[in-house]
Amino acid sequence: MSLKVRISDDMKSAMRAKETERLAAIRLLMAAIKQKEVDERIELDDAAIVAVIDKMLKQRRDSISQYEAAQRQDLADKEKAEMTVLMAYMPQQLSEAEIDELVAKAVVDSGAASMQDMGKVMGLLRPQLAGRADMALVSTRIKARLSA
Repeated sequence: MSLKVRISDDMKSAMRAKETERLAAIRLLMAAIKQKEVDERIELDDAAIVAVIDKMLKQRRDSISQYEAAQRQDLADKEKAEMTVLMAYMPQQLSEAEIDELVAKAVVDSGAASMQDMGKVMGLLRPQLAGRADMALVSTRIKARLSA
């Protein structure tokens, strides 16, 4: 079953179960998917949908940190609830050990020797890790590896 069909089915079940918060989060996701399809005039595949979800998760993380800094815990909690719903559609996340292993391999494969070569390493890793790891964490790991 494609990811889009799964999201649509989950939206229907949330409607039937009258889960308003979950339904609202799924509707936001469906709207973002439709907007991307209309803008680019294409039918999104699972990889593109994961990219949309990843972008939405990043927005939620940013919003949570800003709401908490402004001491608006009610709004931060709402964003956290949306993140929980969105995370259900992401592929299995990699462990830190697996990320370190992939970073080490990419550094060797790209021949990277300094921080100037970070773009090469990220270019190799981005397709492999899309949706499976937080790219900010990956970037930090690459910087640590190249500066050592």
